[in-house]
Amino acid sequence: MHEAYKAIIKQIENDPDREGLTDTPRRAAEAMAFLTQGYQQTLQQVVNGALFDSDTSEMIIVQDIELYSLCEHHLLPFIGKCHVAYMPTGKVLGLSKVARIVEMFARRLQIQENLTKQIAEAIQDVTSASGVSVIIEAKHMCMMMRGVEKQNSTMKTSVMLGQFRDNQSTRMEFLSLLQLDQ
Repeated sequence: MHEAYKAIIKQIENDPDREGLTDTPRRAAEAMAFLTQGYQQTLQQVVNGALFDSDTSEMIIVQDIELYSLCEHHLLPFIGKCHVAYMPTGKVLGLSKVARIVEMFARRLQIQENLTKQIAEAIQDVTSASGVSVIIEAKHMCMMMRGVEKQNSTMKTSVMLGQFRDNQSTRMEFLSLLQLDQ
């Protein structure tokens, strides 16, 4: 990756060896490796056995999980927050594991629509919940910094599985608790 960044810088800058750029290919390669570290993780590693017996079947919500990802079309960031809800059936997931699942999938080259689905399906697979809902709200630098250049646009995506998809009152309760537009 280091050499690839060096070649890119040579295409952009007349003097790629000037003081401010001499170490940039290494730093950029390290940054990209960090921003895409989700490829090096599996769901089993992230959850790490943090699934606990519980007799609750009521909705569990983890709201406002920060996320940072790179759009797979332009390699520019999209930044936002993720809201996850699930209805357990005998097992609950350790709280930090919900955020770690979001992080694992966000740290891959993505489109927001797929990211939302991947998170929901992973929570469903791990917990066997009767319902899972994921909503992501994000600002996309590929739309803000280039192209149409719309600074105040936000994309919202949702995936509703099980009870959240099949039962309107469950879905409405979730949206009401988030205090999002319904």
